[in-house]
Amino acid sequence: MAADWEPIAQLASRVQAGSTTATELVKRSLKLIAEAQEYNSVIIDLSASALKRAQLIDQQVARGETVGVLAGVPFIAKDNFLVFGGETKAASKILSGFIPPYQASAINALESAGAICVAKANMDAFAHGASTENSDYGVVKHPFDQTRVPGGSSGGSAAAVALGLAPFALGTDTGGSIRQPASFCGVVGLKPTYGLVSRSGVIAMGSSLDCIGPITRNVSDSALVLDVMSGRDALDATTIERDEAGYFPIKKTPLKKLKIGVIKEYFSDQVDSDIRSTLEASISKLKANGAEISYVSLPSTELALACYYIICPAEVSSNLSRYDGQRYGYSNPQATTLDESYVTARGQGFGKEAKRRIMIGTFVLSSGYYDAYYKKAMTVRTKLINEFETAFKSVDFLIGPIAPTTAFKIGEKSQDPLQMYLADVMTVAANLAGIPALSIPVGVDSLGLPIGLQLMAAQRQDAALLNLAGAIEDMGN
Repeated sequence: MAADWEPIAQLASRVQAGSTTATELVKRSLKLIAEAQEYNSVIIDLSASALKRAQLIDQQVARGETVGVLAGVPFIAKDNFLVFGGETKAASKILSGFIPPYQASAINALESAGAICVAKANMDAFAHGASTENSDYGVVKHPFDQTRVPGGSSGGSAAAVALGLAPFALGTDTGGSIRQPASFCGVVGLKPTYGLVSRSGVIAMGSSLDCIGPITRNVSDSALVLDVMSGRDALDATTIERDEAGYFPIKKTPLKKLKIGVIKEYFSDQVDSDIRSTLEASISKLKANGAEISYVSLPSTELALACYYIICPAEVSSNLSRYDGQRYGYSNPQATTLDESYVTARGQGFGKEAKRRIMIGTFVLSSGYYDAYYKKAMTVRTKLINEFETAFKSVDFLIGPIAPTTAFKIGEKSQDPLQMYLADVMTVAANLAGIPALSIPVGVDSLGLPIGLQLMAAQRQDAALLNLAGAIEDMGN
């Protein structure tokens, strides 16, 4: 049974008022993590550093000093965030033993506001996957059915929040890796506009696609965490200005006369009937509450997955070239030459999926195939961006499913990479276009597995997206 944490703002308020302590909250989270080891959602313990930080915050409160808006709130970071107090491995053996010399900017921002990182979450190694079966440290089990996957690559983060191990967790979303596991696990997952949260200190996968966002139990908590993390960072040249009005508290959008477009291409026969009927019921509710519903066609979304699996592996190939067994991470002590050291460190340290993406990426960037694949994929990406921009001239938001199925069985797709890649078919377009997108739970299928509704807005309309999500959350109550 998941722990019932209060909303994040209330937890921090109680710490600020002295009615509870940061140490009590951290100890509670650590106890819950210890009791849920069978799910394998957490792989790195940061209890020593977390308890020290909690004591410092409690001392500040005792002295009557001002503490941050997240004072004493425990959270879990995906294992591709550099965090002091333990290893950062990105769930890959090639980084085993790596102790980060600095922290991710997002972690620094949260800690400055008083939040406390208590553990690191399991993930698909280097964020390569949609099921968290590609971790070198074992599969994460679904919080409601241990025979199923929690989604990926932020599966450990989503499962941890669904299990109530901490009030919130951080994930990364390159092609759906926050939204899809959030949908599978029945929690809220937010992928902000590209560049709204700094990527500094987060192990890169696809640098033009990667986004950092929160996984939470409710929309208001997502808004608060985003409000703390967002904005320009001198360490990440791709960051953008945050909304001057901020993102918290949310201002729930009146649904009356709001224009919402349903993406036609996302409601194909490939989508499970339970998902279709659940989302159609949500659309009917929106309409009954005054929203203007129309069906919008984005023809290039049918090419988005192919486009993504050219651009993303190309960037993966470039980013993973730094892992050579020479400066940090795994190295083969038996190697007798530099070439042998390079080859064996990568051959033994990288998993199958990392090797697969490196080979695909290197191939599409090679001189004989660059024009045929990578250049054409970038052309499709531009076309997709233009289609989204056109759509948002006639509607305020776009909606659709997150994935064609609910959580699938462990091992069901792991031997068929193509089937696994298809799990991203409805999420990659938002990353290619750089727009904000969110998964919000709206029901369950016939097996009791959660179903998420995907909401999308135009670039930099993150506040509006959260406001709509808050209204939909209330609509379901």
